[in-house]
Amino acid sequence: MNTIKCFCLEWSFTGNMTYGRAAHTASILSNGKILVIGGEGIDNIALNSAELYDLSTSTWIATSKMNNARYLHTASVLSNGKILVIGGQGINNIILNIAELYDPSTGTWTTTGNMNNARYAHTASVLSNGKVLVTGGHGNGYLSSAELYDPSTGTWTTTSNMNNVRSVHTASVLSNGKILVTGGNNGNGSLNSAELYDLSTSTWTTTGNMSNARRWHTASVLSNGKVLVTGGMGSRNIILNSAELYDPPTSTWTTTSNMNNVRRWHAASVLSNGKVLVTGGSRSGDALNSAELYDPSTSTWTTTGNMNSIRYGHTASVLSNGKILVTGGYDYNNIALNSAELYELFGTN
Repeated sequence: MNTIKCFCLEWSFTGNMTYGRAAHTASILSNGKILVIGGEGIDNIALNSAELYDLSTSTWIATSKMNNARYLHTASVLSNGKILVIGGQGINNIILNIAELYDPSTGTWTTTGNMNNARYAHTASVLSNGKVLVTGGHGNGYLSSAELYDPSTGTWTTTSNMNNVRSVHTASVLSNGKILVTGGNNGNGSLNSAELYDLSTSTWTTTGNMSNARRWHTASVLSNGKVLVTGGMGSRNIILNSAELYDPPTSTWTTTSNMNNVRRWHAASVLSNGKVLVTGGSRSGDALNSAELYDPSTSTWTTTGNMNSIRYGHTASVLSNGKILVTGGYDYNNIALNSAELYELFGTN
């Protein structure tokens, strides 16, 4: 007898956030709650507010505000459970070098050491030794600089510069502990270059170039160790549907099948079944509510149910129960949303 396996995609609204926000961050705390921080608000003003999503009640509660409003910042979960928020653009679009720490046990913020360079649209990666590597972004021009935060001392130290200036790029922690940085904008357009940071030597080395230059793309580390890069804005500002895979042992890129939709500033989430869910994003003169799944075992994309809201510049967090929480983002009028929704993949035989 033939067995038919059906996966049904379901999107459902959950409680609204107190504030509409886009270009914000969402961090999964050790207690399972989701901390949403900052972003650009409905009036295009940087926010210092933060709120917590409780999975057990599907509700949002306010927590204490950051000391500095910011968007296009980063937020990293440290090994001690605290959240390190770094840089971004603040009130009146001032570029920040300020960092601060959120303590989930007290619900309070404290300032910590300032970065050596103010920056936004950068990346932040938690390394195997517990330090945080910050790369590139935009500050005093486009940056190649990188620096390390030491949670044990609350201080920053510079490390060697990347080979290329870049912002709105990606940084992925590989299984060998190295950091893969891909693409971005150098001020003249999108980049196809990629480079690796080696923690043991504090040095950068170039690795194979991507097939397509891209910025505002995503990069996801798959269960097989490869890195899936999707979409973004390419050369001549063309928005892409292409995807490619980086293989760390060979340092090479191979193209894989294209997404069904071109998209940039979307979100990508690795699901518990190993598939990658891509949601939303924008394209020329439009924004998307579409979602699609990449299956690494077949290297194919399948469309799935649409989100309830069009959004880009949003977040997508994999919850402890396997659901995906999508929050905020801009709508097609570039207005920040306060809505949130949940995705769940049901499997039946």
